[in-house]
This record gives sequence, C-alpha cells and structure tokens, in this order.
Amino acid sequence: MGASPLDEAIGRMRLAIERLETAIDIRRRHDARRADADEEFSLMQDDRARLAVELDGALAENRALSAAGVAATAALARAAATIEDLLVRAGDEEG
Repeated sequence: MGASPLDEAIGRMRLAIERLETAIDIRRRHDARRADADEEFSLMQDDRARLAVELDGALAENRALSAAGVAATAALARAAATIEDLLVRAGDEEG
C-alpha cells in the first residue's frame, strides 16, 4: 500500500526543512565571506591612506632636500669664487 496523505505531507515538510537549512547554511557562509571581504577592503583603505600620508611626507622631504642642495651648490660656488679671488690677489702681491 502507498503512504498516507499525512506521511506524504510530513515527507514534503522534512524535504522543505532540509532545503531551508541548506539555504541558511549557504547564506551564512556567503555572509561570512562577505564580512571577510569587507574587512579586507577596509584594511586596504587604511593602508592606502597611510601610504598616501607617507608619500606626501617623502615628497615634502625630497623638495626640502632639493632646495638644500641648490642652496649648498650656490654657497660652494660663492666660496670657490672667494678662494679664487684670494688666490689671484695673493699671486698679484707676490709678482
């Protein structure tokens, strides 16, 4: 004999519950992966912001060093000119 309508209904109900539990498990895993991805994205944004600040600092330091190099070159040129002038004067006094 076949199963009673009640047994069939209970079987369909069990199958529906199993499918629902499977769907919930899949959704839970999806949400966990999404949370991990969101956290990773947030960390990447933090790293990007930190690196941008470090880059700005390095560029400012580079500009300052470049300006100091130009100033040092000018000072050395003036010192060389002064030394050359003194040597010329010393040569004129000897001769």
